[in-house]
Formats: sequence, structure tokens, C-alpha cells
Amino acid sequence: MIGYIVHRSHNNQELQCMDNVPTNMKRVNSFQRFMNRRAAANGRYQPTCYEHAANCYTHALLIVPAFIGMALLYRLSDDGWERVTAWVYGTGLCALFLVSTVFHIVTWKKSHMREIEHCFHMCDRVVIYFFIAASYTPWLNLRELGPLAAHMRWFVWLMAAAGTIYVFNYHERYKLVELAFYLTMGFFPALVVTSMNNTDGLQELAWGGLIYCLGVFFFKCDGVIPFAHAIWHVFVALAAAVHYYAIWKYLYRSPAADVIRDV
Repeated sequence: MIGYIVHRSHNNQELQCMDNVPTNMKRVNSFQRFMNRRAAANGRYQPTCYEHAANCYTHALLIVPAFIGMALLYRLSDDGWERVTAWVYGTGLCALFLVSTVFHIVTWKKSHMREIEHCFHMCDRVVIYFFIAASYTPWLNLRELGPLAAHMRWFVWLMAAAGTIYVFNYHERYKLVELAFYLTMGFFPALVVTSMNNTDGLQELAWGGLIYCLGVFFFKCDGVIPFAHAIWHVFVALAAAVHYYAIWKYLYRSPAADVIRDV
């Protein structure tokens, strides 16, 4: 009987202690299952199962729309040069979502296969460089450029190749340097695009670039904000959609579409 009284008294004390826990602490504990601790410097963040699922689905759901978008631009092409451009841009768009999805699935379900995971992680980083180059390709190929600006058509791919070499030699060693490379490659060709005589679509390009930049904040907040990487994926999808709309509207939309819209 005495033991029962002591045990019950101990339980009551525990309940009282739980009641005295600040509300902020309770909220922090409730977030722990959705977010792990922030990674050490130059280390990789380990997502929770919930974050793994969100990382996969936020890009997996866009693979089919990306292929449809590529097919649409290819069908709207009037000549071989436009078809090649549509293929290059569409391939970069599809590869971005496809490789990202595969990498996150491997990280989630096959994390014990370190070499395969490492390989897909590098591919995920490399494809970003080629996606940036592919995103500028329609504007550089299908708009009239000056003599010097025309060199950006091949220089943007040279930057993508340089980024690839960097990834294979310094993967995950200097994260801020890698982020600086992405931002430089993202903004440098814009100097040429904004200098074109035809400014149609530049507003959409600027909005897309702004969305990408806002998303970078969440890209660097793993372990600080739950589902930060998945939120970054959403920003990427929104920015890519804005840029695709601009390419479709100003570079590929057929005259017949204008007639139908006017009617």
C-alpha cells in the first residue's frame, strides 16, 4: 500500500512537471519529428522521414508536366532551330525534376548504399548547372543578339561544364562557394538577355529570378525550418513555371493562338 502511494505520488509529480513546461518548449518538441538538428559546417543535413517524403513528392509530381511542356514547345516549333532549342530546354527541365526525385528516393530508401547515394547527389548538383544553361538557351537562340552577346550561347555551357568539374573535385567541401557559382551562373547571362532590343518577356524572367532568390533562403535553412528543402523545391517549381510561361508566350506561341485569343 505504501509503495502504491509513493508510486502515485511520483506520477503526480511528473504530471505537474509536464504542466509546468513552457508552451514554447512543447512546440519545439512537437517539431522534432518533422525536423532534425542542423548539420555541422560543410556537413550534410539528415532529413526526417516526413521531410524525405516531401522532398520526393514536391519534384516527382512535376516530371510528367515537364515532359508535356517539352512536347508542347516542340510541336509549336516552326523550324529545325526552334525544335533543337525546345529539345535542349525541355531536356534540362525534365532532368532537373527527374534526377532530383531519384536522388531523394535513394537518400530516403537506400541511404545505406553510400556510393550510389553519393553518385546521385553529385548528379543532382551537376544537373542544376545544365538546367540554368538550358533555361537561357531559348532566349539566346531565338532572339536577335549583338556580335559580343552571341558568344553567350556557348559561354553559358562552358560555365555549366566548369561547374561540373567543380562538383566532381570539391563536392560538399565549400558549400558557400558552390552557392556563389550557382548565383553567378544564374545572373551573368541575364546581363546579355536584358540588353536585347526586344524586351518582351523580361518582366517574367525577372519575377522568376526573384522567386529563385527567395527560395535560396529556405535552401540554407535545413534544421532551422521544418521541410525547408521541400519549400525550396516549391520555389524552384514556381520559378520554372514562370520562365516556361514566358518562353511559351513570347518565343513559341503560334500566330494562330493569337487569333483564337482575339476571337
